[in-house]
Amino acid sequence: MLEKLGQVLKKATDKLANAIFLDKNLVDQIVRDLQRALIEADVNVVLVKQISDKIKQVALNERIKDIEKKEHIIKLLHDELLQILGKEKKELTLNSTKQNRVMLLGLYGAGKTTTIAKLGNYFSKRGKKVALVGLDVHRPAAKEQLQQLGKKHNINVFVDMEETDAIKTWKKFEPQLKDYNLVLVDTAGRHNLDKELVKEIKEIGKKVKPTETILVMPADIGQAAKQQAQDFKKALNISGVIITRMDSTAKAGGALTACAEVEARVYFITTGEKINDLEEFNPESFLSRLLGMGDLQTLMEKIQSVTGEKEQEEMSKKLQEGKISLEDVIEQVKSMNQIGGFDKIKSMIPGMGSAKLPEGAMEQQQEKIAKWEHILKSMTKEERENPEIFDDKKTGTSRINRIAQGAGVNNSDIRALLKQYKMLSDMIKESSNLDMSGGMSQKQMQKLMKKFGKRKVMKFR
Repeated sequence: MLEKLGQVLKKATDKLANAIFLDKNLVDQIVRDLQRALIEADVNVVLVKQISDKIKQVALNERIKDIEKKEHIIKLLHDELLQILGKEKKELTLNSTKQNRVMLLGLYGAGKTTTIAKLGNYFSKRGKKVALVGLDVHRPAAKEQLQQLGKKHNINVFVDMEETDAIKTWKKFEPQLKDYNLVLVDTAGRHNLDKELVKEIKEIGKKVKPTETILVMPADIGQAAKQQAQDFKKALNISGVIITRMDSTAKAGGALTACAEVEARVYFITTGEKINDLEEFNPESFLSRLLGMGDLQTLMEKIQSVTGEKEQEEMSKKLQEGKISLEDVIEQVKSMNQIGGFDKIKSMIPGMGSAKLPEGAMEQQQEKIAKWEHILKSMTKEERENPEIFDDKKTGTSRINRIAQGAGVNNSDIRALLKQYKMLSDMIKESSNLDMSGGMSQKQMQKLMKKFGKRKVMKFR
């Protein structure tokens, strides 16, 4: 997302930082590049001009020394971009003592139904008992789509395939929803925000009594997001926004900055079609990724999002004891694939945003995992749980030969799995305070990155 803008921003800050003299030609060139990139990202022209004027004003101020000017301009650019992205993170906070009801609104094609499933999955992985309620009675496939998504991802869904009245549907299921602490409500859309839609949503709102009313809109509408967010906020008092399809457009800057302009806070963005392609929107972290500085906090949240609380606790216990098995290694690699593999997360790792994956790398990784699972079936329980046994010079090679023959793989495939185990095991030993249930701090992650280097991190693809 916004890859070109990120490249230009990084190039501009590098030019400023490395420049010996800060002359007018260099400043003009940097400003032109920034203007072009921001406009291509669909950022409002007025905002682009404001940033450009402020940079020029600082650069032409003769009272400031060149060294101070460079630092000043880089900070100014950072602060201005942060401002137009929304300045600070606005979390969707849920009440822990009473039921939370979140109603999703939006026009046709915004992606409400898939987003509600992603949201349900996101919070169920964080220990919430979630129910999805389908009140879109107009789009024929909406109920069926919601039901299928819920079944596929083990989320409880309440839909009435025959009922054509949203209020009656809600009244029917309301008594059954008492045991859930988070109820997510899908509503109908229209081609535009007409009187009929406003009336229907208001009537549903009176019955549902939502604790949050969230607008879902796609990133590719660009600056039109401003008017849409403004209209929904005025007519239906929305409390926040989820922006979808951030991965599919270079114009996402328009939607993000438009929401910030009308003070419609962005809670989440979706970055793909998979169930885990949902992340909290944090302007500071997002800008950090654009500038090529990574976003380790979101990376850790994504890793945690593909496992439930029980699995996280079990893994945390193993990590604290410093003892993992070969099954754990495979599960960790699978988790990375579930969040999109290396290509999806590389922008979150400092210095790796521009790294390219070889063609067909994801398919190769799937084949590798399948091989590893065959290998485990040919191992004894002791070998799976204590891989150090393969270090024995007398028996290690014969064990590998036996397993390779039983699994129908090469010895090198087994050694690759053992190497992956050793690397993960070494990383755990290096970070004795690692706690997967609470996440790894950015400082801890950076320390590990430095210790094991870029080459080893790449192996997690």
